[in-house]
Amino acid sequence: MSISTNAEDYGNNESLELVWAEKTFKHAEVYFNLLCAVQDPKFMRLTASDDAIYNKFREEFKDFEVGNIVEDTLKRSEAKAKWRNFCDQFKNVPDFNFGTLLRLDSEGEYNEKNTTIAPRIQFLAIELARNREGYNMGLGKKYKPSPAEETI
Repeated sequence: MSISTNAEDYGNNESLELVWAEKTFKHAEVYFNLLCAVQDPKFMRLTASDDAIYNKFREEFKDFEVGNIVEDTLKRSEAKAKWRNFCDQFKNVPDFNFGTLLRLDSEGEYNEKNTTIAPRIQFLAIELARNREGYNMGLGKKYKPSPAEETI
């Protein structure tokens, strides 16, 4: 196969999918532990572009409910088009389109029912809004950070 071959011709590679799953799970675990450990998430910095991401998000998605997201508001074709335009503005953010786990209900932890996959920039926009608007306050009272895994 040459580099110019269609992506569909490559199929799924189970080892790559496993590496992706491990990386996304680890990211979710670290992020949730941070949310549970900090006094006030409002002051957390997620990227060097936090202010630009948050301001553009609230400019383009004024009424988007970040506290408890209905998955359809992310996955409908009209929503996907609007989000795609938003995401493309942040190609300079590292891994801006990397598949990332996003909690649907800001008061809940990561679990099968409360999680969806979103591009990293969408995760960042929503989590920055949750942090700055107080939705992630109090998670440390409800949940405790999980102990770090030992690596050999």
